[in-house]
Amino acid sequence: MHVLFCVGKSYYPVHHLIVEKLEAYGARVDCLMYDQATKKNIIDKIHDAEIYITAVAPADREIIDAASRLKYILKTGTGLDNIDMDYASEKGIYVSNAPGGNAPAVAELAIGLMIAVSRQVPQLDRATKKGIWTHSNGFELRGKTLGIIGFGAIGISIARIASAFSMERIAYGTHRNDQAASELGVQFVTLDQLLQESDYIVICTALKKSNYHLINAEALEKMKPTSFLINVSRGAVVDEKALLQALRSEKIGGAALDVFETEPPEDMLPALDNLVVTPHIGGTTKESVRRVAMVTVDNIRRYIQGEPLNHVANQQALAEGGSN
Repeated sequence: MHVLFCVGKSYYPVHHLIVEKLEAYGARVDCLMYDQATKKNIIDKIHDAEIYITAVAPADREIIDAASRLKYILKTGTGLDNIDMDYASEKGIYVSNAPGGNAPAVAELAIGLMIAVSRQVPQLDRATKKGIWTHSNGFELRGKTLGIIGFGAIGISIARIASAFSMERIAYGTHRNDQAASELGVQFVTLDQLLQESDYIVICTALKKSNYHLINAEALEKMKPTSFLINVSRGAVVDEKALLQALRSEKIGGAALDVFETEPPEDMLPALDNLVVTPHIGGTTKESVRRVAMVTVDNIRRYIQGEPLNHVANQQALAEGGSN
């Protein structure tokens, strides 16, 4: 059985472990490192692969068509926006991910970014190292209202951590986990209510056609002038041009971004005191990478040994299409 493994940069340190385990199950594994995984190279390598593992490399129609034997696509992570789910389902190809595997890592970064942007930690760090001793009156998290857009594993983890800061927590999203919300004291509200009432807004929802540029100029106008926006989901959920304009004109208090519409950003990001950025590191800690890697390995073992797969994202579509 041939496996093509496009190794994401975060998974490079553990990719040998993944390969060794898969080879022990009888698989033949070809690896394309993160700097080799161009569409041309993927197409050249995938033609006889039955299993395709990807982090950020595409699994679009062209790549799927190049793989006549492809039966299973695995995402080392949660977001599936680099995979053509409809076409994979049409072709009878299973697609699975590792939901929740990196939720603690993303949630912790979200809280860290909330503190960093409201206390201007990066800016004061740079100034202090330059010998500039200055002070900043920032904001505390304690007692503030946190709006969570997307209440899946990451949103729930953020809500749980935020309770330690005695924050009021409200949530919006198409996916409603009422049991978790009730246990954590989180109230579901409309998007408008969340925008208007929140002191901090954290975006941790999956990217879909329905929420492309969900946070646009109109949404930003509804936010408090002292509120902070944190995005740890996908860049395209936010209209970056509208956000940067709002930051320049100080229509909101600030923003912290771990994700961008184009990664890395094509244009230099502005050096604004009310903007904190990180290079999409939310889900990548040493612990989370290993957790996700083991989910991936176990699912391939299940596939090889004919056991039911975990976290099949297109299970319903395959069943409706009559695929095996």
